Amino acid sequence: MRQWQPGDREPFAALNADPAVMRYFEGTRSRAESDATADRLEAHINDHGFGFWAAELRESSDFIGFIGIENTPLTLPCSPAVEIGWRLGKAFWGRGLAPEGARACLLFAFSKLDLDEVVSFTAEGNRPSMRVMEKIGMKHDASSDFEHPALPEGHPIRPHVFYRIGHADPILC
Repeated sequence: MRQWQPGDREPFAALNADPAVMRYFEGTRSRAESDATADRLEAHINDHGFGFWAAELRESSDFIGFIGIENTPLTLPCSPAVEIGWRLGKAFWGRGLAPEGARACLLFAFSKLDLDEVVSFTAEGNRPSMRVMEKIGMKHDASSDFEHPALPEGHPIRPHVFYRIGHADPILC
């Protein structure tokens, strides 16, 4: 994981334009929307010293998506909090890359940032992301599940599940 580079913009736009990758979001993103997202992610890292970093394969340095931790938007019911998240191109699914990167992010969050807790959330049908959360030791907190306020009433991905892990909880390998 590393800071964003200009060469990441094209593969990031392709990732955000893929309906399979974006199936648990409102929809795919245009190149301009994708670039704006990359600008926001890069700015968060510059402002806070952490964020959703660009992720690459060690052996080839190929861009594969992002993995990281970021402050949650203040509009969410769980805010303020630090969220862990990931988005990888589908060519990289099922290889253990999201859990590997997420574990490194949790170690960073707890050892370097001295956070008490890290949270994560996703659309309630997003079993792949929930599996990653569970693989790294996060626990579902059903009492904190919520309707995503940025999505309209009745939207199929508006219901979100909420996971958390505390500083003292084991990070699973």
